Amino acid sequence: MPNQDILVIGGGPAGLEAARSIGDLGYKAILIEKRDRLGGTPDEASYAALTPDLRSAEEAMNAMIQAVENNPNVDVRLGTTVVAAEGSVGDFKVTIQNGKGKETLNVGAVIIATGFQHFDPGRETQKYGYYEYEDVITLVDCEKMLKAHRFVRPSDGKKPERVCFIQCVGSRDRRIGNEYCSKVCCGIASKEAIEIRQLVPDCKVFIFYIDMRMYAYWEPDLYWKAQEEHKVNYVKGIATEIVKKGDKLLVKGEDTTLRRPFEIPMDIVILSVGMEPSQGTREMAKIFGLKQNKYQFIEAVGAPMDTVSTSVPGVFAAGACTGPADLEDSISAAGLAAMRAIKAVRENGTKKAS
Repeated sequence: MPNQDILVIGGGPAGLEAARSIGDLGYKAILIEKRDRLGGTPDEASYAALTPDLRSAEEAMNAMIQAVENNPNVDVRLGTTVVAAEGSVGDFKVTIQNGKGKETLNVGAVIIATGFQHFDPGRETQKYGYYEYEDVITLVDCEKMLKAHRFVRPSDGKKPERVCFIQCVGSRDRRIGNEYCSKVCCGIASKEAIEIRQLVPDCKVFIFYIDMRMYAYWEPDLYWKAQEEHKVNYVKGIATEIVKKGDKLLVKGEDTTLRRPFEIPMDIVILSVGMEPSQGTREMAKIFGLKQNKYQFIEAVGAPMDTVSTSVPGVFAAGACTGPADLEDSISAAGLAAMRAIKAVRENGTKKAS
């Protein structure tokens, strides 16, 4: 008889939602996570608050984790990776490995939810000085300080007087091959700017941007709220270089609205780094023989009407492993992937029975 268990790879938001949905509908989900705890990037990167509603990321992820851990139909395997796979819908044989050794699972369908990784701003260029200057940080570094409710200058622990964000670092850049917009960076920078102003009311915050790309309710909830309520300064311009000047960082660039150069001293510079496919996403694409797009994300072959089906029947993908996505995208895709996976094993079982 064909197997109706469904393997979910990745214990972040998309993987948790997919596993919970499968379990709630009475099917068995086997959830594989390479780390020793669930929660994915929001947990691993110590996110402070969710975008756009500023809800505690820790509280939100704990609720998702508990829903999975308390579901009798979900088998969670931590510290585990997928090392091989073969077969077809209804009869996949997937080899997993952990500290206890290797095991082969027989499952009817697979959902990949291996997410993304943050762009390394020092990988291609040091014009922003990320590895040179302590006070040049990323959105991720900023989140950790915000979660600790202590936003200070890394070099000396003092409260900053002037802070700026530089947008599109690692995104919309043809020179490094990341031509795409990472979708969430403008919103996250605006969210963090609000949080900084709340923690350090005397600090002036600037956001240097090429274009502000907000959508749906992010426009009123973040963009206008940051400007009107929290006095965040948005400057349409391009930052071209950061140099040290005394105990300050001198940000050089061009104001593209006024068409003139600028040099502005800052205490902290925050680089809004984009999304790239995670190592796990690249590995799963290879192991399962999945088609990838030119940026190495897993390709959803039916997009835009079907955002979760891959080039291999019975293998589905959800969340940022298919491209830049916010939490709402990831959760929605996870629910769809769960439905498609259940449909696949049910239809295959019906065919085999007849």
